[in-house]
Amino acid sequence: MRHPHRRFAGARYVLVSACTSALLTSCASSTSAEKAETPAPAATPAAPQPAPEASAPKPTYGTFGFDLDGMDRNVPPGDDFYGFANGRWVQRTEIPSDRSSYSMFTTLAEQADQRNRQLIESQSQAPEGSEARKVGDIFASFMDEAAIEAKGAAPLKPELDRIAAISQRSQLAAVLGATLRSDVDALNMGDVTTDRLFGLWVAEDFNEPSRYAPYLLQGGLWLPDRDYYLVDNPRFTEVRKRYQAHIAAMLKLAGFDDVEARAGRVLALERKIAQAHWTQVDTRDVSKANNPWPRAEFAKRAPGLNWNEFFTAAGLGSQPQFIVWQPSALTGLSKLTQSEPLQTWKDYLAFHAVARAAPYLSKAFVDESFAFNGKTLSGTPSMRERWKRGVDFTNHAMGEAVGKLYVEKYFPPEVKAEADAMVRNIITAFAKRIDALEWMSPETKARAKEKVSTLQASIGHPERWRDYSGLEIVRGDAYGNAERAVLFEYHRNVGKLGKPVDRKEWYMVPQLVNALNSPQQNSIIFPAAILQPPFFDANADPAVNYGGIGAVIGHEIVHSFDDVGAKFDARGKLENWWTKADEAKFQAAGKALAAQYNAYRPLPDLSVNGELTLGENIADMAGVAVAYDAYQLSLGGKPAPVIDGFTGDQRFFLGFGQVWRTKFREPYLRRILMTDGHAPGPYRTATVRNIDAWYDAFDVKPGQALYLAPEQRVHIW
Repeated sequence: MRHPHRRFAGARYVLVSACTSALLTSCASSTSAEKAETPAPAATPAAPQPAPEASAPKPTYGTFGFDLDGMDRNVPPGDDFYGFANGRWVQRTEIPSDRSSYSMFTTLAEQADQRNRQLIESQSQAPEGSEARKVGDIFASFMDEAAIEAKGAAPLKPELDRIAAISQRSQLAAVLGATLRSDVDALNMGDVTTDRLFGLWVAEDFNEPSRYAPYLLQGGLWLPDRDYYLVDNPRFTEVRKRYQAHIAAMLKLAGFDDVEARAGRVLALERKIAQAHWTQVDTRDVSKANNPWPRAEFAKRAPGLNWNEFFTAAGLGSQPQFIVWQPSALTGLSKLTQSEPLQTWKDYLAFHAVARAAPYLSKAFVDESFAFNGKTLSGTPSMRERWKRGVDFTNHAMGEAVGKLYVEKYFPPEVKAEADAMVRNIITAFAKRIDALEWMSPETKARAKEKVSTLQASIGHPERWRDYSGLEIVRGDAYGNAERAVLFEYHRNVGKLGKPVDRKEWYMVPQLVNALNSPQQNSIIFPAAILQPPFFDANADPAVNYGGIGAVIGHEIVHSFDDVGAKFDARGKLENWWTKADEAKFQAAGKALAAQYNAYRPLPDLSVNGELTLGENIADMAGVAVAYDAYQLSLGGKPAPVIDGFTGDQRFFLGFGQVWRTKFREPYLRRILMTDGHAPGPYRTATVRNIDAWYDAFDVKPGQALYLAPEQRVHIW
């Protein structure tokens, strides 16, 4: 794990990053001349308050829908639809002190934490050696603070001794290889880098999706992005100053001397690593990433590192070929392993070992880790309660084992049946949208329809559960359990190489509040935990269900056809299936949407990155459009009832708008604007300005802030 707040498991192309742990995810007015066309929804830092209750009485049909009391009807929807839908919620909601942001996803994540804690703790007396007992023991080991405190830094000694013993470059390569882990996910913008020098991702081969390929990606940074090292302004200068102090503090806790000098060397090395890194925008270009390298050519293409030692130590010595995602970065990092002093590398490796281990060590390590990673980088005032961190730990180590328990208790068959039906309806509606496209040729339509027809949807949980029988869990050994769990996952992934592709594999756990698209599988996944209010409720007004979970479903379907997904064919192969004319029209529409989002400025000195967020913005825009179509089809030609004074269309869009309620602490908002493939929630809501039906629903007129003339509205799917 890179940081203790990273999510449970690798995900591919996800809807949103859950605050507890993935491509998912309002704002001060700008003083710049580049001020956005739209008013800036509120995303100001807020004081803490207790999290909301995890459960509430189940509503009856017609009473559950959008939150009337959270609206601000004094705000014209055509000027600020987010404020109209959520204004009073924004005013009265305060971010809990242990959170860097707060949203509807947070609400459900808190509920899932409570449920998972009960499920996990109930396994502590299961039969010795059983999977259930492992679940109970791994949680108990994290909660045993007395045992952890008594050990101090001792659990780190074997790894630090291995690092200290490095005396030549071949040994450095072997240590780097031995610490390689499958801790990146190249098609998920939240997981495209690792604090280890390189990251490994095992997935379907871009060029032949019937087999697995190992992908190597850039890594080596602890700060969230290369810009944190390279941008020279007072804000980032201060972050780097605090980071250097943090490095020194962590090394001192681990028993090192001369920590200031060591910290200076580590930061200087990481700055050089950052200079070699690709940007986030370049990294999400899968066409640039498709670089098969024979293993025998690594020494020539990326000189510096002893690649034979590296791959042998990583257990990849017999692998004939890798796909290198960022070739120039790999070459640059390899060069640094030769040019930089061995002592600098030893200091670097020691710090990263300590920093990764900190959440599982004594209180001094935990406190120092949170002071920098939580407070400085995300602006979070208070650490989460230990039991919540223990739930995260257990989910990370044995996520599907916990998920099996969660599904058994909290995911009844009728919910799965309802969600299945809605998914089928929305897929049908999307196919109809393809038929109706005026800008696309029959040839490209036929290929798109082929892709829709082979799209597979998984609801709630995987068909086959993961086997944890080979994972050793020792009660009372929190650090050891964490290390063994990460290594177990690495071996599981490396073990897939050379075997038939499992196209039913899940890349999320059922208890995660999220959703996912895998373009290489041509599949979409909706975990059990998201299939509940405010996204979905079997008793709810259909308009709100379609605006909530319907738009989420549409979002994931459209990911197969966004600027990245559209490069994969029906088999999941990276192959161009477009006519040149259609591709040019598609790209032009994408550029127009990117420009629209580039104009949004959540912070005075920082805009949304329309290129980085393009895939998510396409999925949001077309996802809500196809969900609206499916809602209309569900009415069977009958008029929708008026409820609480709102028409069906109005309730649909309000349901969509309230799903994206979000508040951020400023450091975290800044961080996601730089690194996340998702625009902040309020700007995701703003996509309604591209939907013709929204204008009719709320009588939006020229001159209002959100108004776009028909020819300016972006329509892609």
